[in-house]
Amino acid sequence: MNPRDPRPGARAEDPRTARTKARLREALLAECAGRPLAEIGVSAVVRRAGVGRATFYLHYEDLTGLGVDACADVVHAGVDALHTWRTGPRARPPVRPPAALAEFLAGAAARAALYRTLLLPGGGGPLGDRLHRELRERARAERAADGAPEAELVASAVAATFTGVLADWLHGGIPADPAGLADRLWTLLLALHRT
Repeated sequence: MNPRDPRPGARAEDPRTARTKARLREALLAECAGRPLAEIGVSAVVRRAGVGRATFYLHYEDLTGLGVDACADVVHAGVDALHTWRTGPRARPPVRPPAALAEFLAGAAARAALYRTLLLPGGGGPLGDRLHRELRERARAERAADGAPEAELVASAVAATFTGVLADWLHGGIPADPAGLADRLWTLLLALHRT
């Protein structure tokens, strides 16, 4: 199993490739700490990572591809934050959101400038597509394992709601602090799960 791709059957990545990609991801995140992705060039990223330009293009088509890869952890963290309450099959979700959800939202706010580039209002964009897909699959699998009805429908609604609300919040369309948004979002998601 590939540590960057937890899907069953994913092949392990060559250690040298993994190290190079990690350096490129770290370099991009460091560059994005000071300016938007649109203002960053491949030259700045490869210089900071200490690799050649050809090496960059061996692994990534463009900076957006690197950005999505660099933000993949936010996808996994978001999916995990919504499911930290699960202690086993048929576990009942708590009335209050898990602490991990507010922590995830606070972390997302800290990198909002980068995420806004990749996660468009309404939940579109390359990061939104990935978040929606992974969240939908996790919710579908858990509902199916629990024997809950409408696994496909509810999983799709949960993924769309979470991804869309997160995107709109990061773009300033929903005024709330991370803890307040966690409470409001959790209420919506519980209502969807109860259908």
